[in-house]
Amino acid sequence: MIKRVDHVGIAVKSLDAIKKMYREVFNMEPHFEEVVEEQKVRVAGYKLGETNLEYLEPLDDSSPISGFLEKRGEGLHHIAWNVENIQDVLNRMKSQGLRLIDEEPRVGAEGKLIAFVHPKSMNGVLLELSQDV
Repeated sequence: MIKRVDHVGIAVKSLDAIKKMYREVFNMEPHFEEVVEEQKVRVAGYKLGETNLEYLEPLDDSSPISGFLEKRGEGLHHIAWNVENIQDVLNRMKSQGLRLIDEEPRVGAEGKLIAFVHPKSMNGVLLELSQDV
């Protein structure tokens, strides 16, 4: 059911500052960068082996990331698991009484199908399910 950790999402105020730090300290450029309009974020991903670090910058004050930054500041936002069949996993979780933020998958960064599970059902950690398309 779970294939691997897909990525770790990190909320930041400025992707430009992150990109500068990675370039200067680690001599790395993002392996992808895009805007996900539905989630109102700009994302830069850095590949570390089979796992990505995804840095999330809000596009505006209505972005969920903007609210997160106001409440908690920069830092860990979520962990994403890559799964075989996202709808099957969502159905199983729902049948077990877990609280889902998304009952149906939607398109996220890199064109993957994604859905979020509420932190109250995952010991305080926001979980993103991710399926390659």
